Amino acid sequence: MDADHGGGTGNEKKLAWPGVTDRPDQAAGDDPAIPDVISEAGSGIPPGQTDAAPGDTASGPVPGSAGRRQGGGMAALSLPYQIAAALALSVIGLLACAHVAMIFLHVAPSNTLTKQHGEVVDDWVFPEFEQNWKLFAPNPLQQNISVHVRAELADNGADGSRITRWMNLSRDDGESIRGSLLPSHVDQNELRRAWDFYSGSHDSESRPNGLRGELSERYIRRIVMLRLAEYGYGGTVERIQVRSSVRSVGAPTWSDEKISTRPEYKELPWWTVTPSDLPAADVADQASQAGKAEAGNPQARNPQAGKAEG
Repeated sequence: MDADHGGGTGNEKKLAWPGVTDRPDQAAGDDPAIPDVISEAGSGIPPGQTDAAPGDTASGPVPGSAGRRQGGGMAALSLPYQIAAALALSVIGLLACAHVAMIFLHVAPSNTLTKQHGEVVDDWVFPEFEQNWKLFAPNPLQQNISVHVRAELADNGADGSRITRWMNLSRDDGESIRGSLLPSHVDQNELRRAWDFYSGSHDSESRPNGLRGELSERYIRRIVMLRLAEYGYGGTVERIQVRSSVRSVGAPTWSDEKISTRPEYKELPWWTVTPSDLPAADVADQASQAGKAEAGNPQARNPQAGKAEG
């Protein structure tokens, strides 16, 4: 009957799933009832031929197989490089956390940690990471403070002396900073911090409060003499006088507050310039001039010689 209906002989073996070349749960060739020829025919590949391109004799895993390293970034690195990258990221993270903690302790109100480790915090913060504001209690500056100086000069070859005009040292620093992409730390803070140091260590009558007051005064005098060396004032500086100009910041246009913006000046006493106040170059020049004067006047080198000759 098989021959009558299907045209086959009785020795032929029927397929378990007629017309189906693959099963979802079982690969072709696992069931003896499914010949390998059927699996190859269902995939469109002639029997006895693989899916490799003609002439491709390279062996190895097929692209996209499990043997290929997946992903990118650190996962694409070898194990030693992954360990090195992880250590570097850990060190950077620790430094960032330590920096944030130091800045927080610096700007935070006084507490137990800052009292015990205040020197460590200051060494970390100053001078590169200086903060001019206080956390939880902001107190922005409401005044513009400028430092002025004038000098008393001894005219060369003339009797008497003359006094220069007032020179605004703070304005010179502002012009050096304005428009600069990398302003100098000296231009930004040297004169300003020195004047704050001086004001905080003197009373209203400009009397020093202990050794810090004397130190701040010498500091101001040296800074002033360094700045005067940049001017072509001519003559030898014998005395200097410093004053401060305080001008309140005006109220905004939308405010009804009345604030006087007229400057208020505070003049300090005249200071006699000493060799310790001079820059190193000026000290060397004075020493050379003194040597020349002694060379031209033997009596200056040995006063007793003049008396003996007389």
